[in-house]
Amino acid sequence: MPLLCPICSSEYCHVCYVLSDDRHGYPGTFPLISCYSCRHRFLEATFDQAQIVEQYTCYYPRRSFTLEDYQPSVEVRGIAAWFNGASRSAYSRVPRNVRVLDIGCGFGETVGYHQGRGCEAHGMEADENVQRVADRFGLNIKTGMFDPEAYETDYFDYVTLDQVLEHMTDPCAALLDIKSVLKPGGRIIISAPNVEGWGARLFRKRWINWHAPYHLHHFSRRSLRLAAEQAGLVLERTETITASEWLHYQWAHLATYPESGVPSVYWTPSAEQSHAIRVVLKGLLLLRRTGINHLITRFFDLCGTGDNCLYFLRKP
Repeated sequence: MPLLCPICSSEYCHVCYVLSDDRHGYPGTFPLISCYSCRHRFLEATFDQAQIVEQYTCYYPRRSFTLEDYQPSVEVRGIAAWFNGASRSAYSRVPRNVRVLDIGCGFGETVGYHQGRGCEAHGMEADENVQRVADRFGLNIKTGMFDPEAYETDYFDYVTLDQVLEHMTDPCAALLDIKSVLKPGGRIIISAPNVEGWGARLFRKRWINWHAPYHLHHFSRRSLRLAAEQAGLVLERTETITASEWLHYQWAHLATYPESGVPSVYWTPSAEQSHAIRVVLKGLLLLRRTGINHLITRFFDLCGTGDNCLYFLRKP
């Protein structure tokens, strides 16, 4: 039986890489499939809800965070913000004094950010480690997978997903569920890695944003538009804008690339690094200070081939 693309249902698909968790050491290998028709890429892997919660709760580094690590996100503007790619996040595009839901709200920083701007702010996060933050700071956050029945229909002005849609097992169904809690005329703002960008083409199997098995889907502009249309949503526009820091992470990722099933010494906060690795990472920090990563990132964003895309969707 042929493997069908989950977005356009095309059977013209092929394996481009076999990936493993090159950050946190989750066991196993996972074929990455590419669709010739809509250029979508996806992992040939199936996880149930319990496995997904385990991945984020037991393997993601937030399990080591303390309450003192919580700091609400802040609004950044000006030339420095542009140089750093500060507006690459979906949450930063939400206006003040609206009703907003951030799906995949991480450690709760964005929920605190929206509350400080007069919004009625809600969050949802698969990583159960965020619950202690929500309890301590009075944030309106639900843990687990997104469930539209947990919210009123036609309720939110904005729903944001920052580096989240690619984690969902069925993104088309997820967009349909999100649509149900969005007011008519409301907006969904999505940020996601750009599989058509320069980074995926240059770094190939070691591109930082494959991030298997957490990233299950990688969208082209065409596949995201098709997914939105299937959910009855309108894709109004896209932008390519990337955090300049991502390129620094990419170099460090290459320098510390681990064997399959072994946690990366770079991405694991408690890992012991060899002297050689420490020297290399210090050198990369010096490179970052020159601003060359920022210039490279801004150049590729201006060419429309940066590593991060923003998608702006509207509910008719």
